[in-house]
Order: sequence, then C-alpha cells, then structure tokens
Amino acid sequence: MKKLKIWLPVLIFLLAVGARLIPGARTIDDSFITYRYARNILAGYGFVYNPGEAVMGTTTPLYTLLMVALGAITGGVNAPFPLISLVVNALADGLTAILLWKLGSLFKKPMAGASAGLIWAIAPHSVTFAIGGLETSVYVLLLTATVFFYLTERISQAAFLAGLAVLTRPDAIILVIPIMLDHLIRILKKQTKLKIIDLAALGTLPLLWYGFATWKFGSPIPHSVQAKMGAYHLEATEGLVRLLQHYTTPFLTDRWFGAAIAVGFGLILYPFLYFIGAQAALRQNKRIWPFILYPWLYFLVFAIANPLIFRWYLTPPLPAYFLFILFGIYELISLITISLINRAPTWFAGALAALMLFILPLGSTLSGWVWHPDHGNTTPAPEMAWYKLELLYRQAAEVVAPYLGPDKTLAAGDVGVLGYYTHARILDLVGLNSPVSTAYYPLDKKYYVTNYAVAPDLVIDQQPDAVVTLEVYGRLGLLKDKRFFQQYTLLQKLPTDIYGSDGMLIYLKK
Repeated sequence: MKKLKIWLPVLIFLLAVGARLIPGARTIDDSFITYRYARNILAGYGFVYNPGEAVMGTTTPLYTLLMVALGAITGGVNAPFPLISLVVNALADGLTAILLWKLGSLFKKPMAGASAGLIWAIAPHSVTFAIGGLETSVYVLLLTATVFFYLTERISQAAFLAGLAVLTRPDAIILVIPIMLDHLIRILKKQTKLKIIDLAALGTLPLLWYGFATWKFGSPIPHSVQAKMGAYHLEATEGLVRLLQHYTTPFLTDRWFGAAIAVGFGLILYPFLYFIGAQAALRQNKRIWPFILYPWLYFLVFAIANPLIFRWYLTPPLPAYFLFILFGIYELISLITISLINRAPTWFAGALAALMLFILPLGSTLSGWVWHPDHGNTTPAPEMAWYKLELLYRQAAEVVAPYLGPDKTLAAGDVGVLGYYTHARILDLVGLNSPVSTAYYPLDKKYYVTNYAVAPDLVIDQQPDAVVTLEVYGRLGLLKDKRFFQQYTLLQKLPTDIYGSDGMLIYLKK
C-alpha cells in the first residue's frame, strides 16, 4: 500500500504527459495569435499583433509572456512555439492530475481522487487544448493549485496563484472571488487575520499588468472580448444549450448511448452525484464551498453572457465537476458496502469500486479517442482534436505569402495561422486584433449562413491587399457585392466543405 501511494501519482503524471506527447501538436488557430504576439515581443516590436498598433487582442497575457520567456532560450523569433506549448501544457496537466489525486486524499477519498486524476489525464477536453497550444492547461493548473493551497491554509501561496490565474484568463474571477469572500468572512469572524503579504501576493502582478494595459492599450479589458460579442450571430439560448449538453455528458456517455438518452439521464444523475459528493466534502472542510460552487457559477455566467461557446470554454470547470461526481459515487459505494456486510463476498466492494470509479468512467472517456486520425498527425488523439481548418489555412498562407510583405495587408476572419505564417499586416475581420472592424458589427442577420459573416463594407472601406475567407463567410454578403469583384480577383480556391463552405477563397487586390 505504501508503494502504491508513492508510485500512483507518478503513474498518473506520466499518463497525462504521455497522452499529450503521443498525439503531438495539433495546434488550433487562436494559439497562433498568442505566438505572433510572443514573436513580435521577441523581435522588439512590443506587445502588439501588428507592429505599430497597440491593440490587446489576446486574453492571456501571462501565457503570452511565458511563451516569450521560453522562446527567448529556444530560438528567439524562430522558436518552435507549438512544441513549447505542447511540453508546457503536458507538464501542467500532469500536475493538475496529481493535485486531483491529492484533493481526493485530503478528503479521505483517495480512490475518487485517483480516478479524477486519471480521467483528467485522458479526457478529450483536457488533451485537445493542451496539444492545441492554448493556455487552458496552465490556467486549470493555477485554479486547481489555488484551491489546494487554500484548503491547506497556505493563504499567501493560494493568493499568488490566484493572481497568476487571473492574468492567464480574466474569467478566473469566477472562482477567485468566492475564495476571497470565504477568506473575508473568516477574517470578520476573527478565525484568521488579514495579512498584507496575502494582499500583495494576490494583487501585485495583476495591478502591474492592468496598469500597463490601461496605459498601453487604453483599457485593461482585452479588445477581443468586445469584438467577439459583436461579430458572432447567436440565438439567445445557444450558450445555455451547449453548456447543458456538456454538463450532462462529462464522461462522453453520449458516445455509448446516444445524445438523447445520455443528456436526459445525465441531467438527473450527475447533479445528484455532485450534490452527494459536495455534501460529503463540506462536512470535512467548509473551505471547499467556492470550488463546489465554481462549475455552477461558471455555467450561469456563460449561459447569461451567451458568447459563442468555443470548445475550450468548456474545459475549466471539469476538474471540480469530475471530482465531486466521483466523490458522490464513492459515498454511494460506501453506503452499499455497509448495507451488504455479511451478505456479499469480501471481493464485492472492491469490484464495485473498480467498476464505478474506474472502469466505466475511464472506458467511456477513452471512447472519445481515435487511434488513427484522418488528418495531420496519425498517432492516437482525441477525436475532437480536429484541426483540418488550421491545415487548410496553412496551405492558404503558403499560396498567398509570396504576394505579401510586411507593408501589405491580409484580411481574414480567422487570423491565427495566416498571421503566423505570413509576415503581412493583418486586418482581423472579426476584430480581435483590429479595432477598426468592430464598427461594422453587429451585422444584419441576412448576411449569416453560419455564426459568422464578413462585413462587406469593412473590406471595401479598408482595401486590404489580399482576402482569405471560407466561402460560407461571404456567401450572402461579400460574394454578392459587385464592388468587391470590381476591385479583387480570385487567386485560388482551395477545396473544402468545412462548415458547409464551397471552398476556401484567396483574393488579391487588382
């Protein structure tokens, strides 16, 4: 048993790292935006996407600066950022998996904690964005570590990690504020003392960054937040429906039983198990309530705000969600075992625990993997680690790059890959990195086939030297505008049916 305690976290860590290194980098478009910021900093242009334009188009300053630091020692402007991200994220997720096991042990449920760690190690929503190059892995590690240190009453360390989490993604406040509230209540009840070092640990780095951001960009709020709210066309309940689908199938049981059965069943089962597990945890340590509340606050915030729910938005609440569901299963197994004493074989309890805590949740989670992906790297990977669009944009970048220099402007709605693999100035037609674009949105609904459409007047007014777009983004607007065809000629059409598109179109200004 002692050897198992020593080797179990090592095995969980190695599984998490291996589950990311085996698929290799399958980098998604938004990651390349971060890499371009990092490359421009290393090139001496400053924290900019386009040299000379002070725009904060990334929501992850800490991860960007981490890429700068690691890039500086691995090649400078030529640093292999996708590989750097892969390694960093693999290590971060390995540490998160260990923390989940330690949280289970802290609440005297080590089997549930081990199961949560193992599931996190292989969960498609965890692996996909680690190998996709996003900040998600580091962000989740910081949140989970904040909770762990807070529960073990190491307040300064928890405060420092909470500050780093906020700098990794601003929505960290959904967890950080309840933790601060719990600590404030304890101070008012004289259960603990307010310490200046705790305040300094929490606030120093965020205040420095947001002060710099206000001075440099005119606002501490990333411009990309405003741009996303305006450019995408969504139904009022779209976010709510997406979140419900996610919360009712945490272990991907829809792949076994179909979406309708899994969602209907999960709508009752998982909140029930979560409630049982949360109650048990609260009885042992009341400091845990912010972590218990976090997945549901997260659900509420994103359902009300109703942004376009990108896949990686669904990942942060999963560690807490896994953990308390598994705590609930553990509690039910304990009750069943007690009720069957002297009426069942001695091996029954162990077999039941193995089935309910490990075999079923791990088996259904693994069903989200494919052993031979049909594009990109052919090593095993989560099915959702889909990056056909990024590969297509890479092809488009190779086609258009010879026509563009640093003094030329390339316009596109998805700018990550194109911005990274061409050195042109980028006109971001969504507006994440180009404030000029936001004036053209919201766009009339008649232009939308999917959730995004290019604003025709934006292209006509700004006169970029090249335009790259999926046909579906311009089908009802830009590609029906005679002014556009008077000024632009089609260079090449890359075949694709992504999002129902009739190809990816590359235009040059006449």
